[in-house]
Parts: sequence; structure tokens; C-alpha cells
Amino acid sequence: MDTTKLIKSWLEEERSAQIHGWDFSHLDGRMISGDDDLPWSFPERIARYIKPTDRILDIDTGGGEFLLSLGHSPVLTSATESYPPNVELCRQTLTPLGIDFREVTDYAAMPFADGSFDLIINRHGSYDADELCRILKPNGIFLTQQVGSLNDRELVELLLPEAPIPFPENELAKQSELLRKAGFTLIEHDEAFRPISFTDTGALVWFTRVIPWEFPDFSVEKCFERLLAAEETVRRDGHIDGRIHRFYIAAQKR
Repeated sequence: MDTTKLIKSWLEEERSAQIHGWDFSHLDGRMISGDDDLPWSFPERIARYIKPTDRILDIDTGGGEFLLSLGHSPVLTSATESYPPNVELCRQTLTPLGIDFREVTDYAAMPFADGSFDLIINRHGSYDADELCRILKPNGIFLTQQVGSLNDRELVELLLPEAPIPFPENELAKQSELLRKAGFTLIEHDEAFRPISFTDTGALVWFTRVIPWEFPDFSVEKCFERLLAAEETVRRDGHIDGRIHRFYIAAQKR
């Protein structure tokens, strides 16, 4: 094992790690994620509930890619985002289309009037259950697919065994109860764990750097010995494995 070449390649992955919207194309052919093998399809779930005349909101839209894939009327569509690089991206891509885009960092104070929306969607983002209830119309629908609290834990513990779970409240049971207390009736829900694999250690380095909330204070220098152990696993097995954690909720305002 040529550690000098490994260090050089890992440091390059560390330096290049950045993401626009929610684009992991840098890892094409190097990462296999179970997001495509969930027991539900979030777009299909949305299609069950959305009507062409609905006023909709996408909270934490990322770069707006998923929202645009729905093909809903721009004049009936609003979106919010909090991550500054994505905010600028949305201003460039969503606003010119006529979509009502807002930068939002306080989920308990959404800049919309009471009863503004027929449908609110949220894919892998944050929300405040009480505020959702306020801005939804009576009988309005909230649909969310969430990254669960145990997401990537095997990988985190491989590199940073002392790292805490970043969002321990993000569990299906806890979020379901919060929505019920806020004034929602749960229509359907599901939960799944699926594999995630990396075919080279450099891909794992890049991945850890773009989701620092799961891998706090990760660096090649700090985790070098553990990266060497990961490299041994790749050379022996051809991949490094973990699990993603996802859950889905459809709820209706009472």
C-alpha cells in the first residue's frame, strides 16, 4: 500500500468536496445507495395527493431539482431554502420561472399567510409541525421523506466512533407524534434501512465532507489511521458498506 499516493488522493478529494443543490454525480460509479430501492416512491406518493389546481410549497428545496421534476404550475408553486449556496442557485433557477422562492432559516416563522397551501412537501429537510398546520388550508396535506437519525451510522462509527447522533429526534415515531399533537391525522407512513456502498476510500472522504453534520470535524489528517483500515476493507472486499435510514409520512390537517 503506497500511503503517500493515498494521502495525496484523499487530500484532493477533501479539497474538492462541494455540492450544488443535492448533486452527488461526483460519486457516480463509486457509490451505490439504497435510495433507489425504498419500499415507496416519494414522487409517486406526491402524485397520489397533488391536484393541478393545488397551491404547493416545497420546504428545503435544495437546488430545486426535485421540485422542478414534479412539473407543477410555477404560478401555483412556492419554495424555501436555508443553505446559502443553494439559496443563490434557487434565485437563479426558480425565480425566473415564476416560482415564489423565499430564503427561510426559521422554520417556526414561515413567511406565508395562514391557510396558504393545499399541499406541502419536504424531502430530507427541516420543518416545524405547528407552523405547517398554520400555513396549510383545512384538510391540507403534508408529505415528507426524511433521513432518519441512524443514517450512515456504521460509516460514522468507522471513522469517528465518538461522534454523537446529530438528530436523535428524527425518528418515525417521534415525528409522527409531533404531527398528531400539532393537529394532523396520519394517513400513511413507512420506514426503511437500505445499504450504501463505496468502491474506493476517496469516495468516502468526499462524501463525509459534504455532509459534515453526520461526520463532525472529519479530516483526512484526523482520521488517517481509520481511513487506512477502510482502505484495507476496500482492497479485501471491493467496497465499504453502511446503511441509509429513511422514513415517509403523509399527514392531513384536521
